[in-house]
Amino acid sequence: MPSFDIVNRLDHQEIDNALGNATREITTRYDFKGSDTSIEKKENTIVVITDDEMKAGQVNDMLVTHFVRRKVDPLCLKKNDMEKAGGNKIRQTYELVEGIEQSLCKKITSDIKSSKLKVQVKINGNELRVEGKKKDDLQSVMKLIEDAKIGIPCLLYTSDAADEGLGVDLGG
Repeated sequence: MPSFDIVNRLDHQEIDNALGNATREITTRYDFKGSDTSIEKKENTIVVITDDEMKAGQVNDMLVTHFVRRKVDPLCLKKNDMEKAGGNKIRQTYELVEGIEQSLCKKITSDIKSSKLKVQVKINGNELRVEGKKKDDLQSVMKLIEDAKIGIPCLLYTSDAADEGLGVDLGG
């Protein structure tokens, strides 16, 4: 029976490359001269420490730009509240969203079931597997997910492509 998986996986090497490029740009930009701005990655969090809110906003724009250039969806960045750091500095933290939360899995499952397509949806941890007898039904589900704008980057892996590591990026 044909099937596909709905997953949200991050390419940490590309994320590291994007952070390295953003750091390099900060050292060369004129408006950051004399500023003590740093970007650090720890596990699934990115910490930006800078002088003021304006520079924090510029670093945010740089991060998004470099993520897009490295083909990493910026929807995987969840921006947390700004907080004061020591010495008149501001700390901005970002969470890297990987996997699909249970509540979102249930929402996607209910959306698919309400579409009355003849497919089965199974939740496997932080992934979804959609199975159906007809490829047309599966393609309809893919279109449904693409149009849903679920707010996270999603990849669809068909059963054949999952073995080869190929996927279709929906962007979210």
